[in-house]
Amino acid sequence: MTIKFYKTKDPYGFLNNFYVARFFIYNRWWDTVEHAYQAQKCSEPAEYDQIHQAKGPRTARDLGQKVKMREHWDDIHKDRVMEECVRAKFLQHKELRKKLMATGDEEIIEDSPVDWYWGCGKDGTGKNTLGKILMKIRGELKGE
Repeated sequence: MTIKFYKTKDPYGFLNNFYVARFFIYNRWWDTVEHAYQAQKCSEPAEYDQIHQAKGPRTARDLGQKVKMREHWDDIHKDRVMEECVRAKFLQHKELRKKLMATGDEEIIEDSPVDWYWGCGKDGTGKNTLGKILMKIRGELKGE
């Protein structure tokens, strides 16, 4: 079986970056992975703070699309930051970690019809980078 997730209300919605699960990383508390991830794009402190304080992950994401990007975001920082944020979420939430571990060895796919990088895209040919990060972290946690 393959585990697919997209919306936070779905059975595997806890895997979504919009899922509210406060965690601590980068010297702050964040409401969602989306907030923490989008803020790390910023080269301007005011934009960083605005994303940190955003009322919900959709707003954080939308703000993150308009910021002055830090240097080398796409080629150096993007994947590492996502992995750090996702790892922090699951390390700091025992119940979410249990649910992640309960996915066993199944393939995890972010079933996003609009994202071919983090998800699988509308036609399933996307990179599924978020799914791969989740499976990597799950593998690390097995060795805990």
